[in-house]
Parts: sequence; C-alpha cells; structure tokens
Amino acid sequence: MLDFTALFEFSRANCAGICTFLVPANILATLLTIILAVLNRPTLPILPAVGFASMFASIMLLHVYTWFVIGVVMLPTYILLGLATTCLLTNLVMMIWRRNSLQLGYFWKYSR
Repeated sequence: MLDFTALFEFSRANCAGICTFLVPANILATLLTIILAVLNRPTLPILPAVGFASMFASIMLLHVYTWFVIGVVMLPTYILLGLATTCLLTNLVMMIWRRNSLQLGYFWKYSR
C-alpha cells in the first residue's frame, strides 16, 4: 500500500516555496486560457493551456488538502482553496464557452 506521509510532510515543510510558485502559475495559466478563448483561437492551442492550468490548480488543491488532513484551518488555506477552485472552474467554463461559441457561429453562418 502507498504511504503518502513523506509526500505530505514535504508539502507542508516547503509550503512557502510551493505557494510562491503555484499562485502566480495558476493565475498566469488561467489568464492565458481566457485570452486564447476570447481571441477566438482554435481549440487545439487552448487544450494545452487548459491542461497546464488545471494541473497547477489540482496540485494546489492537493497541497491545501495536506493542511486540512492535520487540522490546519486558517484563512490562507481557504484563500488558496478558493483560488484553485476558481481557476479550475474558469478553465472549464472557457472550454465550454469556446465549444458553444463555435457551434453558435456555425449555426449563425448557415442559418440565413
């Protein structure tokens, strides 16, 4: 069976470094996804941006959950949890919006 204790301890011991990297990475990767979707880029370049942004947000969620496991319930944990959740939902919404805007454009173009 896998023992995640060492991984959890590493995450908590290096919290400042992990958060220093993940907070800007989440914001910038999600911003890239939004920019690509708003500029109406093809779906193919948007998929890697969504993948990277979702990966960063998922890692942040796991990092925050390591603090919840030991019972640390403080304002920074909720702020980081909210940031990661917001980034995940934003990436999901941008992909859905991008696909629906393509279908809407196709419908609008050929319905006349």
